[in-house]
Amino acid sequence: MKDIYILGIESSCDETSFSIVKNGVEEISTVISSQIDIHKQYGGVVPEIASRAHIKNITFVLEECLEKAKLKIEDITAIAVTYGPGLIGSLLVGVECAKTLAFLYHKPLIPVHHIAGHIYANNLVKRLEFPLIALVISGGHTELIYMDKDYSFKKLGSTLDDAVGECFDKVAKVLNLEYPGGPKIDKLASIGEDTYNLPIPLNDSSYNFSFSGLKSAVINLVHNEEQRGNIINKENLAKSFQEVVIKSLTKKTMRAIEEYKVHNFILAGGVSANSGVRGEFQRLCELNNINYTFPSIKYATDNAAMIASAGYYAYLDGRRADLTLNATSSCNLE
Repeated sequence: MKDIYILGIESSCDETSFSIVKNGVEEISTVISSQIDIHKQYGGVVPEIASRAHIKNITFVLEECLEKAKLKIEDITAIAVTYGPGLIGSLLVGVECAKTLAFLYHKPLIPVHHIAGHIYANNLVKRLEFPLIALVISGGHTELIYMDKDYSFKKLGSTLDDAVGECFDKVAKVLNLEYPGGPKIDKLASIGEDTYNLPIPLNDSSYNFSFSGLKSAVINLVHNEEQRGNIINKENLAKSFQEVVIKSLTKKTMRAIEEYKVHNFILAGGVSANSGVRGEFQRLCELNNINYTFPSIKYATDNAAMIASAGYYAYLDGRRADLTLNATSSCNLE
């Protein structure tokens, strides 16, 4: 079988990224232009600034990706692009670039859902084994997915409000930690003790998640302690907060693994880089004899390699888009 080279494009938030992946599993080259330093001064991503940065950087990132791979566009089999969900202005830059390349070079255009990309980031570490349960946790998503084969997704549950990564960043802001706050919370939690009483959100029999109440509980706790003249122990509060998040994520995920009788579990998304989350899932999967895979740090956050890997399997599945493809800020994983 002839090798298939997929050019992936990712611009759903504040990372401009191109990648070339061979046969869905072999990363040839990846380039990421990060905007963290730009948005850090605002305490979070500013959509209009993000889209302008994508416009400024996108051609340079493409050229560098091709140069690193020692390939030309003519060598590419198909072009895969994140079309949603995400920031609409940012997505549009990537989608228009993909459509232009597909038109000029007569290449198939493959639309890829951002969450599918996060799931297939694991495929670059170890070939996905089915059936499996995937937990996708990031700044914009908290999704529990069942898959019985490649590119077949059944959503079991999702967040009803804040995504888990968004909650991390908001709690970090309350603690006056610099953006992005997730890694800083994780670092403080590693040296803190669980001394603050916080509620486990949406502690029910569904597979849905909720984190807005937990965020509010932290805000109220800090406010009340300050009103009393007490000093907040940031390390301990970070630990208590993170422990509640871990309990919420692991309890529902492990129940889904048991109910669907699967022996394969993958963790995906930016929050999969959290050492506390990774470690507790490691312990539980070893205890229950579950095959556990999580992405390497470079594939955990937004990147085009994951889009190219997912795009390969979408390509084999016969998924194509024409030049009417549009970006969308919200869409179901299908």
